[in-house]
Amino acid sequence: MPRPAGNTRLKAARVAAGYASQQALADALGVGVRQVRRWESDTPPWPQAEIQQALTRILGQDLTALGFTSSGHGPDPVRRTLVTGTIAAAGLAAVPTRAAAVMQPASVATDFQAVTRSHRRLYWSLAPAVLHPSALAHAELGRMLLTETAGQTRASVAAALSESLLLVGRIEFFDLREPDRASGTWLRALQAAGEADDQLLGAAILAHTAFIPGWAGDRDAAVERMVAARTYARRGPASLGFLAWLDAVEAECETRCGHTRTALHLIGHAEDVLARCGEHPDTEWMDWFSATRLAAFKGNTQLKAGHLPQARETLLAVLADLDPAEKQTSVILGDLAAVGAAAGSPEEACEYAVRALDQLERTWYATGMDRVRDVRRALAPHQHEQCVRDLDERLYGWATTVSALAR
Repeated sequence: MPRPAGNTRLKAARVAAGYASQQALADALGVGVRQVRRWESDTPPWPQAEIQQALTRILGQDLTALGFTSSGHGPDPVRRTLVTGTIAAAGLAAVPTRAAAVMQPASVATDFQAVTRSHRRLYWSLAPAVLHPSALAHAELGRMLLTETAGQTRASVAAALSESLLLVGRIEFFDLREPDRASGTWLRALQAAGEADDQLLGAAILAHTAFIPGWAGDRDAAVERMVAARTYARRGPASLGFLAWLDAVEAECETRCGHTRTALHLIGHAEDVLARCGEHPDTEWMDWFSATRLAAFKGNTQLKAGHLPQARETLLAVLADLDPAEKQTSVILGDLAAVGAAAGSPEEACEYAVRALDQLERTWYATGMDRVRDVRRALAPHQHEQCVRDLDERLYGWATTVSALAR
């Protein structure tokens, strides 16, 4: 006689939610593994009242769909609407779902994360106008997946969704110069990080939001957001590299607000912190920071502070370390051009500005173009010199002008 299969519905929901073993589900619920075994038997007992809501929340389905029968216990007191209501309240997955939810397997989290990682790598070489719609569509897929996953699987999807939205916001802010749009995107990223309960992602997103008021000269708002970012980072715990990056972000905001002395102090602290790295490994997704990138922050601040020889030395060292194909190169070349303009050397300024334009033709970066335009404004007293006229020919050629206006 065949042996009863047991409560296959509960087992399938457990595995789909990312709990590969009965012990894993027991730990998540705070019950003994023996209790989970009883639930997965062919005659599962009705869960106790205090466990019912946790069970349906973690597995994303009501008790009937999980293989429990309410015979002798009256109507099922926990409905699927409770779960969908919780999802909708997060503002991330307010998509109607059927009463009997179709739950995706745990493998969807791994597959979704793989595409997120690919987008992260593509950011450094692919044109932003090409990557942005693809990353945005991927984020929409993640939002939909939140309605069809639960437990650890849902948390993994939410973390990858948060990272995707962080990337989309970075493209909107740094590459396309659309700060208002980036602000809304980063808010959704923060909501997803909250769904995943990922403190470090929350810290990274909050620090990115500080760029918006920082670049607009609103120091108080930028500092307030950095305080929030550092609070989340303490809960992480954050690596020393992550903490150094927070110093660098705050330094850039201070520089933009005219407080270069404070900014240089923060950069000095970040350099000391990086020298002690190794306490916690940096997270895989934080690929936008290194000692070289910290030096790039430093060179820009030295420039703004009027420390021109130091700025030139710092920026030349950064340029030597960077991959020539990297989009950040246009920013460094723009800053070197600004050093030349500030030092009264229009030839030097124009040489670096033209090299920045060459880089922008290969990999567009709105922040790099901003640097070139700032240099051209600084060269107004020399606008009749041939080197400046040659720069204008490049800056206002058909391809560059149409490209800039289109973006």
